Amino acid sequence: MACLGLCLLASCSSRVVVDKQLSESPTIFPDYQNVTIPSQIAPLHFRVEKTQGEVVAATFSTDDGKSVTVQAEDTDICIGEDDWKDLLTSASRIEVQVVVRRGEDNCGLKPFLIHVSPDSIDPYMAYRLIEPGYEQWYKMGIYQRCLSDFSQSPILENTETGNNCMNCHNFCNRDAKQMMLHLRAGKLGGTYVMQGDGLAKKLSIDVDSIKSLVYPAWHPSGKLIAFSTNDTHQGFHSSDRNRIEVYDQKSDVVVYDLASNQIFTSPLLSSQRSFETYPCFSPDGKRLYFCTADSVEMPRRYKDVKYSVCSIAFDAAHHTFGTEVDTLFSAHQTGKSAVMPRISPDGKWLVATVADYGCFPIWHHEADLYIINLQTKEWRPLAVANSKDTESYHSWSSNGRWLVFGSRRVNGLYTMPYICHIDKDGNASKPFLLPQKSPDFYDKCLKSFNIPEFVKDKVELKDIEKK
Repeated sequence: MACLGLCLLASCSSRVVVDKQLSESPTIFPDYQNVTIPSQIAPLHFRVEKTQGEVVAATFSTDDGKSVTVQAEDTDICIGEDDWKDLLTSASRIEVQVVVRRGEDNCGLKPFLIHVSPDSIDPYMAYRLIEPGYEQWYKMGIYQRCLSDFSQSPILENTETGNNCMNCHNFCNRDAKQMMLHLRAGKLGGTYVMQGDGLAKKLSIDVDSIKSLVYPAWHPSGKLIAFSTNDTHQGFHSSDRNRIEVYDQKSDVVVYDLASNQIFTSPLLSSQRSFETYPCFSPDGKRLYFCTADSVEMPRRYKDVKYSVCSIAFDAAHHTFGTEVDTLFSAHQTGKSAVMPRISPDGKWLVATVADYGCFPIWHHEADLYIINLQTKEWRPLAVANSKDTESYHSWSSNGRWLVFGSRRVNGLYTMPYICHIDKDGNASKPFLLPQKSPDFYDKCLKSFNIPEFVKDKVELKDIEKK
């Protein structure tokens, strides 16, 4: 609770006397002030800036009367896992007061709140860890993190696959037993699918016109996967805030049938007049969403490539598409480029990444998240979740109440996973950085968190097919 005058901050094991109460807010990293969290999340460890004084302690007080005081470790405040879980058991709000020493006085900084949502979150998150480079790599892998503690384990590391590149991991309905990923280069290069048995099997796709299958999206039935086929290139700017440009010379959207090993598409998804990319099925599987831009001369006109978000009816049983395309976000009307559409499990909301132009917003500092009401087609920036730097890949939790996304807001270079709550009206809470055991973790981690995906259980990938 906020205090005036002399205060006692107490736990069962310690007492901290507050001599002065200040109106100054603490400066902490990660910034967990006034965030909304699920009750299953790991403890929020943070550090306090030294400029505010010698850090003494912090007291965590819940709205149901519980209180724990944590002694500082240098500038770090790291609450124990058992104490943290006990606080979250029935709390809807936690007030945190940091105490610093200035001269002879213990000074209480202005308390801040952590809101605890009753909405649950999936127990795991999967992501790729990779250096933020351009062409070369050495070690990378796809990992999973248990969100209720700090444990991370590999799903697959490239030390097992000849040190090649791996990407495009994706899950069917966040099911840990239905996963696909892509390996690039080497004898093991190709697209792999795991369905229940722990073995990732290589797809045998013998279609001359298909150069690559990227940006996958499972059909909710688990029988089909939509891909885009992209002829992707990259270039470097000599003088531009966005140092690198990734672009497509051409791209189409196709659907792959896992049982028949067949690929099918529609002229509306594979036109030479347009670049089609980033497919995504509706939760009921009856519509296919995708992004499309006018085909122009590349790379000369790279700034003219702006993508609209569209959808088309889809019949999974007969492998057929509708004859009309519905536009949800128009690049021609907005002058912006929207990519990476992801739909909430209840089918009400679509979140996309919007930039000034192009199809690869991870390198665009102006890229923000936008949310679209699929009933009214109204769109708006997801303002509270956005920052002054890049927001990019995003995915929904199983209940549609949490969104994880990659952001470069901390230093403009490394992508870090942020989580925000989405209420029934499509409003976002202030996002919080995925908690780590050490508050200095992200200062020392030299890898980006790429393609964060919520998963319902721990992924048990035993092996990949080697042939």
